[in-house]
Amino acid sequence: MSDIRDVIIIGSGPAGLTAAIYTARANLSPLVLEGEPSSTSDQPGGQLMLTTDVENFPGFPEGIMGPELMMNFRTQAARFGAEIQTVKASKVDLSARPYSVWVGDPDTPEPTHRAHAIIISTGAQSIMLGLPRENELIGHGLSTCATCDGFFFRDHEIAVVGGGDSALEEAHFLSRFASKVTVVHRRDELRASKIMRDRSFNNPKIEFLWDTVVEGYLGDSAISGLAVRNVKTDEVSELAVTGVFIAIGHKPNTDLFKGQLAMKDSGYLITRTGTTSTDVEGVFACGDVQDDLYRQAITAAGSGCQGALEAERWLESQHDAS
Repeated sequence: MSDIRDVIIIGSGPAGLTAAIYTARANLSPLVLEGEPSSTSDQPGGQLMLTTDVENFPGFPEGIMGPELMMNFRTQAARFGAEIQTVKASKVDLSARPYSVWVGDPDTPEPTHRAHAIIISTGAQSIMLGLPRENELIGHGLSTCATCDGFFFRDHEIAVVGGGDSALEEAHFLSRFASKVTVVHRRDELRASKIMRDRSFNNPKIEFLWDTVVEGYLGDSAISGLAVRNVKTDEVSELAVTGVFIAIGHKPNTDLFKGQLAMKDSGYLITRTGTTSTDVEGVFACGDVQDDLYRQAITAAGSGCQGALEAERWLESQHDAS
């Protein structure tokens, strides 16, 4: 087992790597456990590694590819001295300080690493339909974020899959750009709130395809339509769209912390209002793992900065008190 670290950052993405940049510049020698490429729940670089053009991140007027942006983050963190390991944390013990983190076999008696402070940035993942070719079509007509990608679909006919508030919010936002938005829902009524239902029903650009599920994506290198099935009649048909937005929810990557940190019913980590502090002293959470509202790269990066500064100040307070 290595010596006790000042800071271990679990997860990467904009939040984790921004935290790494700031803690490294503060001479805290952070260790970043960035995740594993084979992992769907903790991929190095986060969800931007599955994104093509990113045009809403400040500083890139011509846009930048998601993987390139995250490689820039990673290179910058390493330049300032962050140690980055392409491994996934398999277990943590936050019951006593210094905190313990395992990599590999979680049943090993001794932890792999220990640290005085932990910054959690394991992110969240969009719940997908589980259909063939989903990963390869992300950024090629398939998206999970209207705020991120809606601009690319000006005057297109597009579909939103889902029936909750998030789906209708996406549909309403996308109606600013698209010529028509079809909400595909597996039931004959929406679970969304009344205000969102009324707003959507009164939007002339939004139509509904009830009792319908998506069976497959049409198109070779990009979306050209959907194969859909009516769940009551079993009739299969095609819906001609050039964009599909999946809005059936997100799952935060918090299984590692169950029973150790306070969470919402949805699984998102709870942080003290206005901070990244969890209910365990010296443990901070930033980015999509605790943000179920904005879920943007820029807000994740901002909270990563916040988490790093708060961790630095907390460590200083512990040093002063000793």
